[in-house]
Amino acid sequence: MDRIDAHAHINGDDSRTLACLEEMGLKVMNICVAHNDWREGARTAYRALARAHPQRYGWCTTFDLPDYTVADSEYADRAIAELDNDFRDGAVAVKAWKNIGMELRSPDGAPVLIDDPIFDPVYEHVASVGKPMLMHIGEPLECWLPLREGSVHYGYYSRHPEWHMHERTDLPSHQDLMQARDRVLARHPSLRVIGAHLGSLEYDVAQIADRFDRYPNFAVDVSARLADLMAQPAQKVREFFLRYPERILFGTDIVSRQQHSDMESPDLEAWLAEFRTTNELYYRYFETSATVGMWGQESEGIQLPADVLERFYTLNARAWYPGL
Repeated sequence: MDRIDAHAHINGDDSRTLACLEEMGLKVMNICVAHNDWREGARTAYRALARAHPQRYGWCTTFDLPDYTVADSEYADRAIAELDNDFRDGAVAVKAWKNIGMELRSPDGAPVLIDDPIFDPVYEHVASVGKPMLMHIGEPLECWLPLREGSVHYGYYSRHPEWHMHERTDLPSHQDLMQARDRVLARHPSLRVIGAHLGSLEYDVAQIADRFDRYPNFAVDVSARLADLMAQPAQKVREFFLRYPERILFGTDIVSRQQHSDMESPDLEAWLAEFRTTNELYYRYFETSATVGMWGQESEGIQLPADVLERFYTLNARAWYPGL
C-alpha cells in the first residue's frame, strides 16, 4: 500500500534515501518551521527536493512572525506576498508553530496567541487561495505537568526545559492555547486546519472528537504521538478512527535536517535503518492486532479495516493538502 507521511522534516537528497522511499511506497511532506534561521534553510532544501522528486516529496511553507521591536504596519501584506511566492514554487500548505502562544510577545510583554487579529488577514488569504494550514499550537498536556521519569514526553522535556511549562505563570495554559485555536476555527470556517500531533489533544481522543463535531474545517495528524495513542484503550482509539475516517492523517515527524548527500555512509545507513523501523512500528499498530511498544507504552494494535487505512495513509492527505 502506498503511503503519504504528511508531517516530516527529511533532507533526503541521497539516492539511497530515494530508493528507500520508493521501496516503501512512501511520499513525504516536508514541513518548514518559523523559528530562528530554520525557515529559510528548510524552505530552500524542501522546495528543491519537491521540484526534483515530486513523486517522493512535497513541502509545506511557513511565515515569519511579527517583529514587535519595530513599527510594521505592512506585516500582513509582506507575509502574504511571501506565501504567494512559495505557493507558486509548489508549497501545498502553511505551517504555524508553537512559538505563537508560547514564545512570541507583544510590546507590552503579553503572549501573542494564534487568534490575535494581526494574523486574520493571513488566514483569510490562505483560505481564499484554497490552501490549508498545519497548526502546531500548544504542546502535549504533559508539558504543564511535573516531569515524571518514564512518562511519554519525559525525554523531550528533560532535554528541552525551555518548552516545559510546569509552574510557569507568565505564559498561557494548555486550555488557553486550545481555546485560542478553537476561536480561529470558528472565526474562519473556510480555512482548513490540520492540527499537528493530534492537535495537542493527544491525551484523549474524545477531546479531538469534540472538535471534529464542532468544526468541520478541522483535521489532525498523528505525527510523534503514537505512544499517546497507545496509552489509551485500543478499542477506544479504534472506534475513534472508525467514526472519523476522513479526518485523521498519517505522519511521523521524523527529523533529519542534514543533507543526506553530505552524510557519512555509515551514518546514513544507520538513519535509514531507524527510519524503516519507526515506520514499521506505526504500521504494526494501525494494521495489526499485535502488541506494540514505544516510549514505555504498550498496546495491542487497532487493526483498522483496509478502506480506513487507505484514507488514513493516503486519501486524507490528498484531500486536506490539495496538490500533494
